[in-house]
Amino acid sequence: MRVLARALVVLMALLPLACSAAEEAKYKLGTHYKAVRQPQAPADPSKIEVLEVFSYSCPHCFQFEGPLDQWLSKKPADVNFLRLPHTLGSPAGIIRNKAFYAADMLGVFGKFHRALFGAIHGQGKMMASVEEVRALFVAQTGLKAEDFDGAYSGFAVDSRYRMAENAIREMGIASVPTLVVEGKYAVSPRAGGGFTEMLAVVDHLIEQSRQERKSR
Repeated sequence: MRVLARALVVLMALLPLACSAAEEAKYKLGTHYKAVRQPQAPADPSKIEVLEVFSYSCPHCFQFEGPLDQWLSKKPADVNFLRLPHTLGSPAGIIRNKAFYAADMLGVFGKFHRALFGAIHGQGKMMASVEEVRALFVAQTGLKAEDFDGAYSGFAVDSRYRMAENAIREMGIASVPTLVVEGKYAVSPRAGGGFTEMLAVVDHLIEQSRQERKSR
């Protein structure tokens, strides 16, 4: 009986290790996620960073908004979530992305972001000119056209746009949507196995980063 009890104690002690090994085997570097070409320092080093690289022109990014919102509603407090719009080499992408930063700077991102996505993918509008984007911005945010123009044409927005494009290029991200954890690991729907599994891989990488931070 004593031998059996001892065996059970050993088994219970090994169980977490077995679960950890199984989780590690489930999500593999090079299969379910990959290392970015050049790692980027997190904006807030005190938190684990999850960064979404997306494009307003991408229908998959638009479809991903729902699952992402659900994930964000349960996001752990030690995780910092950021968005980084990608032009995908399109002149219209430059206009939309600068509008993204203008909305963020003016404190109306929440009103504008989903509206821009909806105009393109829900209403079939091109939203490829400053005039179109400005009109949507004014209608959705209640701010004046001159507020938009001032921010859109300003140095701060141009600087943030250029820094974002540089970071995306350095990381080697060519497809969207992509989630980047800690500026090191990139997860795409194709590698992850769909939106739900993609977010599960991100959760795994968050926990992995959490354990790495504890061991420093």
